Amino acid sequence: MRHGKTINHLGRTASHRNAMLSNMASSLIMHKRVTTTVAKAKALRKFVEPLLTKAKSDTTHSRRLVFSVLENKETLKELFGTVSAKIGTRPGGYTRIIKLSATRLGDNAEMCIIELVDFNETLLETKTAGEAKATTTRRSRSKKKADAPAGEAVAPAAVVETAAPADTATTTVKEGETRDEAKADEEAAS
Repeated sequence: MRHGKTINHLGRTASHRNAMLSNMASSLIMHKRVTTTVAKAKALRKFVEPLLTKAKSDTTHSRRLVFSVLENKETLKELFGTVSAKIGTRPGGYTRIIKLSATRLGDNAEMCIIELVDFNETLLETKTAGEAKATTTRRSRSKKKADAPAGEAVAPAAVVETAAPADTATTTVKEGETRDEAKADEEAAS
């Protein structure tokens, strides 16, 4: 029976598993995002989050503890430099696992992306835009108008608009025809 044994061995010996997780943690810190399997990402989250917590206090002792695990000077510089500056106010939960719909071709393993939360700029931009939009609901606007004196005009709330990407022209390719031929046919027709 495996009572209380919660570690996922990932089909590896202890030394191989520790080396793999150390390398994946270094890659995650350097590149801010890694694509891997779900099982490895969950194991990596348990491995890297304590290191990120130690990096919040930049002392010689914490640097030595993290270096004993990662064994990479460039990763250590990045971790105690840019990463610790961004995660300094976050109480925990430094990583995010996003599952992908595609599975790996060879063994059909579930794939995912594990990333550092504070470094996803597109998600942070949409979050701030969503917060701005959330503050201008119908109910809150009606209260502002009701609270304002009758003689004063109320300025309209700022609305954040995002433009949709430009549509690309599509060509219909018939059977036995190349894209270039289909494009030429479309241009001739128009």
